[in-house]
Amino acid sequence: VQLQASGGGLVQPGGSLRLSCVASGSIFSIYGGSWYRQAPGKQRELVATIARGGTTNYADSVKGRFTISRDNARTTLYLQMNSLKPEDTAAYYCAIVSRNYWGQGTLVTVSS
Repeated sequence: VQLQASGGGLVQPGGSLRLSCVASGSIFSIYGGSWYRQAPGKQRELVATIARGGTTNYADSVKGRFTISRDNARTTLYLQMNSLKPEDTAAYYCAIVSRNYWGQGTLVTVSS
């Protein structure tokens, strides 16, 4: 299984980005999926998770600003990020942790 993340870039504080993670099969319907991030000099942290049944969970730092979702075909995982802050700057990774599947990461930089 391959996970291909995209959608990162440079955005001003208060702006929005949508990250996408395309899987090589309908795997998100079987295992759910997660987004993690790792800022320079910091440990990787869990940002958001969507379970197989659709239940979502978020880190406190992104609640109310980020939304995780998946498409109907369950081949793509999304992370809609609104009201971005400089502290959201990090490399973002999609993952299916239970299977140790990880995408390559996409860089998000929030700066004026």
